[in-house]
Amino acid sequence: MKTESHSINDVLAKNATSFFIPPFQRAYAWGKPEIERYFNDVLRIIDSELDNKQHDKLEHFFGTVVIKEEKAGFANKSVVVDGQQRLTTTLIFLIALRDLEFDVTNKDFITKNYLTNNTSTFQDKIKLKQVTKDWDSYRSLVNNITPKADIIYNAYQLFTKLLIEKKRSNPIVELKHYINAIQKMNVAVIFLDERPFKGEDPQIIFETLNSLGKPLTLSDLIRNYVLLNMDSDSQSDVYEKTWHPNIESILLESTSDFFRDYLQLKTVGSIKAVSDNNTKEIYHLFKNFVESNFSSHKDFINDIVRYAKWYKWIITDHINESISHNTTKNREIIELIRNIFHDIKSEAFKPFVLGLLEYHQSDKNDVKLNDELFISILDTIRTYLIRRRILGLTQGENKSIVLLSDQIEELIKGNITMLGLLSNMFYRMRFPNDNEMRKELETMNFYEGLKKYSKFILGKIEENNTKVAVDYRNPKITIEHIMPQKLESTWKEELGKNYEYIHNTYLHNIGNLILTEFNSEIGNKSFSDKKLKLNTSNLNYRFSVINKNIWNEECMQDHQFNMISCFLETFSLPDNFKDTSNWNTTVFEPTKFSPLDNDAGDIAEGNKPSVLYIENKLFKVNSWQDVFIQFIKYLRENENYDFDFIIDNQLELLGKNDVILKWSSLSRIIENNIEMTSRYKTFDGKVWDKVKNINEDVIFLHINISTLTCMNRIAKIMNKFNMPDNSVEIVLK
Repeated sequence: MKTESHSINDVLAKNATSFFIPPFQRAYAWGKPEIERYFNDVLRIIDSELDNKQHDKLEHFFGTVVIKEEKAGFANKSVVVDGQQRLTTTLIFLIALRDLEFDVTNKDFITKNYLTNNTSTFQDKIKLKQVTKDWDSYRSLVNNITPKADIIYNAYQLFTKLLIEKKRSNPIVELKHYINAIQKMNVAVIFLDERPFKGEDPQIIFETLNSLGKPLTLSDLIRNYVLLNMDSDSQSDVYEKTWHPNIESILLESTSDFFRDYLQLKTVGSIKAVSDNNTKEIYHLFKNFVESNFSSHKDFINDIVRYAKWYKWIITDHINESISHNTTKNREIIELIRNIFHDIKSEAFKPFVLGLLEYHQSDKNDVKLNDELFISILDTIRTYLIRRRILGLTQGENKSIVLLSDQIEELIKGNITMLGLLSNMFYRMRFPNDNEMRKELETMNFYEGLKKYSKFILGKIEENNTKVAVDYRNPKITIEHIMPQKLESTWKEELGKNYEYIHNTYLHNIGNLILTEFNSEIGNKSFSDKKLKLNTSNLNYRFSVINKNIWNEECMQDHQFNMISCFLETFSLPDNFKDTSNWNTTVFEPTKFSPLDNDAGDIAEGNKPSVLYIENKLFKVNSWQDVFIQFIKYLRENENYDFDFIIDNQLELLGKNDVILKWSSLSRIIENNIEMTSRYKTFDGKVWDKVKNINEDVIFLHINISTLTCMNRIAKIMNKFNMPDNSVEIVLK
């Protein structure tokens, strides 16, 4: 085995060499994200060449190509063990360049130099022999014939579109610039020893390259990108003294999330939460940001290390460091941050608060955020979030809140207020007023409906009333039902003839609940016994109960009114916002969204679809199952899409290998697991036992999926087939 560095141009332009992709390789699989990244890398090289001020012209490392050389008569045949996606993409790009070229000499140059070879043993003297599935389409493109719609042709069309757009925006860029760029895209070519006793079997090598180890995380990719730019001594020094101790060792498993939130703050843009599916996509966004905004990797490291310390305060449940020099204000700031990110568990505000911390902590800014204003802003955020949680509102926060980050400096200067910012968004992002809060709290199941937040709310009400901190996070502090969950005869007598109605109406209502230190001790006891025990409590809530002689509907209504009033005082609004419509009635709220939108999952969750548009064709839908079925059905029936490709790549596109099955396969599954019957439906929405004259080729789809899974699956397929965002849109009911 030996390794050599070559440009992708040199690899493909060898006159006496043909390339063979062995049958164990997967078919071509690059979609829109990968192709657009490839094209952007080419453009970066071209921009470098055209920039007269840049002396060290840009090159690009394009990965690894593993080859095993074989003799084929007087010519060489290179078996491509790994790297066929890179080679194929470059050749498709060259075909698109050729077909847009007007000069016949240039067209012939591309065909003879890269696409064909007189010594080739393959059909039409084509230099690269694709796997069977891709061969016909690729051969048609080489021969200037339009192939059927498939993944190869999609890539060709996308390159053609990108090249035409570039020509319009910058006519100076022409063929020679693209060829030069390809000459500066370098690959590490690994040549395997062809002697059999060396054990370098191509299939084994291929499996090893594609199966060992878990995928790199976003933080892995960013660390490697930053450090590999340095010599080996500097790499060790920077990693051991700066990067690891100041980023990775303090953020641990949250490091990737930190990079994403840092990027959201810096770009004032919404980016999806990091997952295995989008790691590389976010990495490339991050890399482009660094290269566009920092003159060196050292400058970038100096910047991001500052933010890592502040991000630790956001993600840490118990902050032991001082955020403020003032002890009292430091305690308030730490508690508010803990409320926002650990009690309410907001993700959307992480970039925004990270930006606030920069102005509060850094000496680099001319504008400084003082403790008083910082506390006021955090308090407003906490009130906004808990009011929205009571109404079950979360949709749109991840996408919309980060957009407020570019207003932070104006906020600190006093030109705007946090309340003004949050009450100036569209209706779904509104700041709920007192009327809306009172109406919801009067009727809602507070105990079960707000399990995530109920102790926090009651704890903060107690603190506001007594000005003494309450350890509501302590498991010994619990929520007590005054009227018990199970009624004994004494309780029925006390409640009167309407006891069933009263019990059903008020059991979990805020009017029947208090915070206590001894829930398990008083359980189903009579009201008089509960009063005796509550007399020993240290919590202020007891006075609302022990002053009563009985506990009936009127008492619960009275307690409800008091508790709601206490809530509105604890999480309060200024008088001029209490009864107003706290949203911007002039801001358009989108009613349609695409599965490719950053917050598609958030928008869909908790809602129902009514209409699905696919390439301007309308489909009535009633559920997310319907959306998924209609989308897959459309692709199957439309000759522009390769339905077989979806079936062959289900694990990559759909997360499982058995999402789309023929009856011949599904029937065997149902034999051993009859409950799977209802989890698969035909394109007509029928389970198998409702299908007349069923045969082995009838296709079934797995539809027992969450809303988020539905959105993710459709988005992956759209990306793979280069479908624009607006080609699939969903209207909510």
